[in-house]
Amino acid sequence: MNRRIILQSAAIGAASLMLPGCAGSGVLRQRYPRRPRVKLGIDQLVQSGFAALDGQRVGFITNQTSVDQAGTMSRVVLQRGLGPRLTALFGPEHGLDTRAKAGDHVANAQDPITGLPAYSLYGEHRKPTPAMLKDVDVLVFDIQDIGVRSYTYISTMILAMEACGEAGKAFVVLDRPNPLGGIRMQGPPLSPGFESFVSQVPVPYLHGLTIGELARMAIAKGWVAKAPKLTVVQMAGWERRMNWADTGLTWVATSPNIPTWESPFYCATTGILGELKQVDIGIGTAKPFHYAAGPGIDGATLAESLSQQGFHDIQFKPYQSQVKPGFGGVELIIDPRGQTDLMAVAMALCAEVVARSAKAPLSGSTASTRSLFNKVYGSEALWSALEAGAPWQKLVADWQEPLEQFKADRGPHLIYR
Repeated sequence: MNRRIILQSAAIGAASLMLPGCAGSGVLRQRYPRRPRVKLGIDQLVQSGFAALDGQRVGFITNQTSVDQAGTMSRVVLQRGLGPRLTALFGPEHGLDTRAKAGDHVANAQDPITGLPAYSLYGEHRKPTPAMLKDVDVLVFDIQDIGVRSYTYISTMILAMEACGEAGKAFVVLDRPNPLGGIRMQGPPLSPGFESFVSQVPVPYLHGLTIGELARMAIAKGWVAKAPKLTVVQMAGWERRMNWADTGLTWVATSPNIPTWESPFYCATTGILGELKQVDIGIGTAKPFHYAAGPGIDGATLAESLSQQGFHDIQFKPYQSQVKPGFGGVELIIDPRGQTDLMAVAMALCAEVVARSAKAPLSGSTASTRSLFNKVYGSEALWSALEAGAPWQKLVADWQEPLEQFKADRGPHLIYR
């Protein structure tokens, strides 16, 4: 029997709005019909009179997601408040404007908004060099993450922390909400030997931490080879149970395929499957990550099978790909207030799509595809299970002990209730 739910959203519709000082950017924003309940780290920094920066020269790791409660770009806010003490900008994957495609290298440039040099941390270098930091006393990080281990903004932060530790510079995190909330901890751990830029720290695939909490835990657990002096400027009003709509904050697309605040839920569920080449998860459509399809799959049969596997708060609808002819599968509709195990759904999707595809997605994969797939997942366990046709439930069962250990380990580093 199909389980059907109605997706409720507090959003009053996503609108394409121009970000302040960046005419023509077309970066997607979602607004909500209430005053913001949450003050971000950037808001708290301003309210304190920039106390955490204390007369120092500042480098700023930022992109278009770095906005204050009112929606003003954080780099504009800092330049107004600090003047010439804001000396340089640093951009992660997707660039300052978040428009570069996943994996595309970004060049150094001059920021047209502030006039400052903008060093790319997703080009020739992924870690700030001593030359980049020569006019910097403190490096500030203010980027919206999505709560998924393989999303590379975490890696940029960790490597920047390491660079600051090596150079004797301080590091400040302006904290932001985790759009998946602060309770959900799901998915595989990171096995030793599989550390990479898509899995930089040993946390579950969905870790339930804010970036500030993650930075604190990384230093305490020794995940940063040379730790800097760390300050986290905390939010006010955020609670772990909140999803993004509860905050009342405007959502800014974090990258081309994460256009809405609901997108992280879908990325978490289909992102690993999408590392295979002979699949369609909706990249290139208006709903990236909303689909799971493969060649020759009958969507109705797949939808019925998934609907009988005990998942709640999620609907599976038959889907015929518009971007890959002959690919069939399902469209997912996820209730972001639900408690379903998104990573269990992810494993079921991988197993079903691989088993039902007319073209074998594993045997036809290159060594580089297999390597990246395993790095994103965090070990070879999923690939091996798919090759053997082993039940996906065994993978989920194997995570439970590491998840319980992580829950205990993260406790001392939590900031919010």
